[in-house]
Parts: sequence; C-alpha cells; structure tokens
Amino acid sequence: MAGALGVKATPFTYAAHVLAAAAAVMVLVWAIHFRGGLAFEAENKNLIFNVHPVLMLIGYIILGSEAIMIYKSFPGLNHDTAKLIHLILHAVAIVLGAVGIYCAFKNHNESGIANLYSLHSWLGLGAISLYGIQWIFGFVTFFFPGAAPDVRRGALPWHALFGLFVYILTLATSQLGFLEKLTFLESGGLDKYGTEAILVNCTALIVVLFGAAVVVAAIAPADKVDEPEGYAPIPVIG
Repeated sequence: MAGALGVKATPFTYAAHVLAAAAAVMVLVWAIHFRGGLAFEAENKNLIFNVHPVLMLIGYIILGSEAIMIYKSFPGLNHDTAKLIHLILHAVAIVLGAVGIYCAFKNHNESGIANLYSLHSWLGLGAISLYGIQWIFGFVTFFFPGAAPDVRRGALPWHALFGLFVYILTLATSQLGFLEKLTFLESGGLDKYGTEAILVNCTALIVVLFGAAVVVAAIAPADKVDEPEGYAPIPVIG
C-alpha cells in the first residue's frame, strides 16, 4: 500500500530515528529524574525495576526497530553486510530484553510482589519468545547453514510479515506496560495531572508514532529500485 501511494521509506526512517531519540531521552528522564535512578542491586527495590522500562524500550524496541529498518536506512549497503547487522541488532535486542524482564522479576521477588498476574506480563513473555523463535528461523534459513535460494525467496515474505507482527506485539505490550505502571503509581498517590504522569503518557505516545514510522518504513520501497539476490519488497495485497 505504501508503495502504491508513491511513498518511499527514507523519510520515515528519518522520522523514526528522531522519535527514537526522543523516546530514549524521555524514558531515561523518567527513570533517573523522577524514579530515582537505575541499579541491579539496591536497598530501594524500585531502582531495580527502573532498569526494566529503560532496557525494554532502548535495548529491545529501539534496537529491534533499527534491525528492521537497516535495509531501508542504508539502501546502498552491501546486502550481506546489512543482513549481518540485521541479525546482530536483533540478537542484542533479545539479550537486553531478557535482562529487562529479569529485572522486573528480580524487583517483584525481592519486594514480595506476585509475578505474571497482568496482561502486560503475559504478552511480554509471549512477544520475546516469538522474537527469539523468529531470530532462530532467520539465522538458520538466511544465515547459517542457509536454505536453498528458492526456499529463501519463498520464506522471506513470511519472515518479514511475521517479524512485523511480533514487532507490533512488542509495541502493544509496551503501551500496556506504561499504562500499568502509571496506574500503579497513581493509585499510590501520584498526581494524575502532574509532570511525571504527563511525561509517561507523552513517552507512550511517542513510542506509538515511532512504531508507526518503522512499520511504514518496513513496507515502503527503498530508494534503491533493484533488490539484491532476487529478493523483492514485502508484497501487499489489494
């Protein structure tokens, strides 16, 4: 659809990078300035939890987005190099996401809070599990040992579309996370119209806009018309 409207990916990659920088700054301001900082070990267990939103947004969602956009951000990049960067960025995103989830569990366990009681936590574990499955499939099929060329061409659209599904799932999970944490803080006395509450809501909105830019960049054609190795852009029905 994006291609049919004459939209190119490049402007959306620019917008995505600006929005990513804004979201990263905002979540750091929230965690450090309003919530007291970050720590893996601390008497104040909230500092351990603060690592969770920072790593999930900056390490998991933003790096994952960069991996998705690598082919469109640098359309002239050698295909094998772009594929390797794509693979590495997704792997780092998975690791940082796992650490972020670990910090949430650690905070709950050390604070006497129940685990896995919310839709956010259910979707979060599901999303990172699917992310890991998607990475393994991509590694085996497109990197090592690598499937036959015909198999790769047939699998690519499914790999790309499933990847976008998982990415959108992570975005939805992040929105539930912002909502859950802010609701918890407000029930504890945080001013519903205070600076911190507005910052959290604005951060969530920026993440939505950021995700939308990434998705459009992924489905829109790159400025470079010819695709290497017979691969084509994701087909759009309609």
